[in-house]
Amino acid sequence: MIPSTFRNTMFLKHIMNSRIGQNVQILRLISCGRGVAQASKEGKEGWLSKLLVRRIEPTKEPHSRMLSDKDIIYELQTHNVKPDSKNNYLINYENTVRLIESRKEELNTELVGSWTVEVGDMDQILNLWKHTSGFAGIDKANLLLATDKDYLKLIADRGSWLRSRHLQYLLSFSYWPQIAPREGSNIYEIRSYSLKPGTMIEWGNNWARAINYRRNNAEAFAGFFSQVGRLYNVHHIWCYKDLHSRKETRESAWRLPGWDECVAYTVPLIREGINIYEIRSYSLKPGTMIEWGNNWARAINYRRNNAEAFAGF
Repeated sequence: MIPSTFRNTMFLKHIMNSRIGQNVQILRLISCGRGVAQASKEGKEGWLSKLLVRRIEPTKEPHSRMLSDKDIIYELQTHNVKPDSKNNYLINYENTVRLIESRKEELNTELVGSWTVEVGDMDQILNLWKHTSGFAGIDKANLLLATDKDYLKLIADRGSWLRSRHLQYLLSFSYWPQIAPREGSNIYEIRSYSLKPGTMIEWGNNWARAINYRRNNAEAFAGFFSQVGRLYNVHHIWCYKDLHSRKETRESAWRLPGWDECVAYTVPLIREGINIYEIRSYSLKPGTMIEWGNNWARAINYRRNNAEAFAGF
């Protein structure tokens, strides 16, 4: 038994990504880009082919090439606005969109949509942009905008109305339907997941089947995975008429045979966000390190059932 004066125990809380493994928010669309309608026309011929599930096998190719079939980059901007500055922000961002649209041919960039968050992180606005010329086009657009005085002034003014902001570059999953405009007033639900590293292919294979259970009400709007920024992230965006139709649509999916199995397969792939870590520090007598190591080489086998052993130094 080691005297208590030579043993120190500490409990630590570790936040993996400052978020839990799954995050759900309800959004209201405030602006829709013209490029959405064009994308829906381009993708009609590929919609039927996506009904046939093609299993993706791990290879030496990057995951992005296996999970996404187009060189189109999506940019997801998350802006946390000061509660008293939302109107100023919206006017500013509308002017920003108009400026970029006026240079659309040279920037190859268009707005897919802007949403305000109604349930979740309040005072948050999400802006989704589509870059049609890949990362080379993004580099070119950034260089052009960096010399645009009007654009730089809009960015500078906007900074005083924000609490924080975050940006991710995303790719769309090939098995999701093409983004298409929706008629009428709708709500959108974004479900964001932090996956365990190395599980993206398995996630894609499971959802290539699961998406077929969610076609009856055409609620699937878009599905993305992160390419640059916060990694191992997946975003699924669903569209519903209202909260009640969301409830009915989700309940009908659970009544379909096979949906519960798809969910069961994907849940273990999600990375837990918050864990409690215990660190125990010991001061040993000189010359006892070998004996300590021999004893713990056996003792560690008694602590494997719950995978609680994180590291030993």
